[in-house]
Amino acid sequence: MSTTLTILGMAVITFLVKALIFMLGDRVMFSANVRKALDFVPVTVLTAIIVPMILSPHGQELELSWRNPQLVAASVAVMVCAATRHQLATIIVGLLVFFSWQFMLG
Repeated sequence: MSTTLTILGMAVITFLVKALIFMLGDRVMFSANVRKALDFVPVTVLTAIIVPMILSPHGQELELSWRNPQLVAASVAVMVCAATRHQLATIIVGLLVFFSWQFMLG
């Protein structure tokens, strides 16, 4: 019961926040500093999701070794991105390294 109420409460809050944004539209103006800060939200959220999955893929403790395919693939992807600045190449190389590294580990 508690879980259901929590989910329903989160759904209502999410709906209200999004509805307010659409209802208020252009009538609310943010300062330049707030707009600049909001530009970082997507990168911050994505980082908060991805980093724990890379460093602790099983959710227990840090796995900072060559036996962690997520860490190896992410490291290679960072190097490819730094060298090429090409998103598709970064994704393709990262996935290829991840799956081949996982296959080699058995």
